[in-house]
Amino acid sequence: MTRCRLCGSATLASVVDLGATPPCESFLAADQLDNPEPAYPLHLRVCTDCWLAQIPPLITPEDTFKEYAYFSSYSTSWVEHARTFVADAAQRVGLGPDAFVVEVASNDGYLLKHVVDRGIRCLGIEPSVNVGAAAREAGVPTLTEFLGPESGSAVRAEHGPADLVVANNVYAHIPDVVGFTQGLRALVADDGWVSVEVQHLLTLIEENQYDTIYHEHFQYYTVASATRALASGGLTLVDVELLPTHGGSIRLWARPAEVAGEPTRRVADVLDREKAAGLQELSGYTEFSARVAKVRRDLLRFLIEAAERGETVVGYGAPGKGNTLLNHCGIRPDLLPYTVDRNPYKHGRFTPGTRIPILPPEQIAADRPDYVLVLPWNLRAELVEQLSFVHDWGGRLVFPIPELSIVEVKA
Repeated sequence: MTRCRLCGSATLASVVDLGATPPCESFLAADQLDNPEPAYPLHLRVCTDCWLAQIPPLITPEDTFKEYAYFSSYSTSWVEHARTFVADAAQRVGLGPDAFVVEVASNDGYLLKHVVDRGIRCLGIEPSVNVGAAAREAGVPTLTEFLGPESGSAVRAEHGPADLVVANNVYAHIPDVVGFTQGLRALVADDGWVSVEVQHLLTLIEENQYDTIYHEHFQYYTVASATRALASGGLTLVDVELLPTHGGSIRLWARPAEVAGEPTRRVADVLDREKAAGLQELSGYTEFSARVAKVRRDLLRFLIEAAERGETVVGYGAPGKGNTLLNHCGIRPDLLPYTVDRNPYKHGRFTPGTRIPILPPEQIAADRPDYVLVLPWNLRAELVEQLSFVHDWGGRLVFPIPELSIVEVKA
C-alpha cells in the first residue's frame, strides 16, 4: 500500500503487523485439505493525514462475497438487534406505509424481514448469491449486486429514492470507499436518511480487538475518519450512537449535505473522546502491537498448559474474527481438536490456514470437554447463556479478548 484510499496521502504509519493469513471466510472442504492455500499480508496502517486506518486491498470483494459463509440469522442477539433498530428507525425517520427502505449488504434478510413485517416497501442489495437467495426465500426482495454510483443510480431509477438507506457492517468491507459512498447518496432521497453501523476503532484499540482485523475489513473508522468518508460522497454526519455490538460500534446517521444541518452534541462528544485517546496522532497507536502480542502469548500458554495437564479444550464458533486469532497464534488441531458452529454451511469444513474441523454444536455435550474456547467473544452474554449446559460436568468457558478470561458458568 502506497497511498491512503480516502485522501490519497502517502504518509501511512504501521499500527500492527499480523503476518500473512488466508482470507478469513475461505473455509475448506475435506477434499481441499491437500491443496495449497493463498495467504495475504495482514498489516494495519493508519493515514497520518486523514487518520483512516486501513489494510492493503489485496483481495477483492468479488473474491469474498459472491459465495459467502456468514448468515446473520444464526445469531439470536443479532436478529433482535435488527428488530430494535427497525422499530427505532421507523419512529426517528417517520417511516409510514408509503416509505421505501433499502439495505445494502442485506445478507439473509435478517433486518429487512422486520421492515416487511411492518408492511413497508423495501429492497435488499446483497452481492452474495447464496445468502441473497436465502433472503428471497424468506420473503425479502433482494437484488444480487455490489453497490457503486452506477448501481445505486440504477436502483433509484427503477424503484425510486429511498427514505432510509441502511448500511450495517459493510462500510469496512469495501475498498472503494468513495465510490460506495457515492452509491449511498445515489440511493437516498434528497431529504432522506442514511444509517451506517461499523466497528469503532476506538474500542478496537482500547480492548485489544485485533481479531476483527481481516482481509474483508479494508478500513477501520473513528467518527472523525467516517465523517470525512461520508463527505466524499456528498453525505454529512448529523448524529452518532455508541453501540455494544461487535465489541463496540458506532451508528452514524447522515443526510445529503444540502439538508443536513448542524450535528448533534453527541458527535462532538465522541470526537472529543477520540482526540483524548490520541487517535488523531500517532501516540494513540504505538502500544497496540505490544498488547496484541500479549493476547497471543497468554492464549498459547493456556492451551499448552491445558494440554500438558491432559485437559481438553474445544472451540465454539467459526467466525471470521476467530480465523485471524487462530492463524496469528498458530493454533492447530493438536491444541484445539475442533470447533463447532450453529451454521450448517460450515459443518464438515475446516478453518482456513489452521485446518481445524468444524462440527455441529451437539458435539460439545457429547464430548464434555474441560474448556470451551469462545471465538465470537462479542456475543459473550448470549453465548454464556447458550453454553450454560457445560456446567453439568464442570466445564468452563474461555474468552481470549480483550484479555484471557476463564468463566465458570451457572446452570
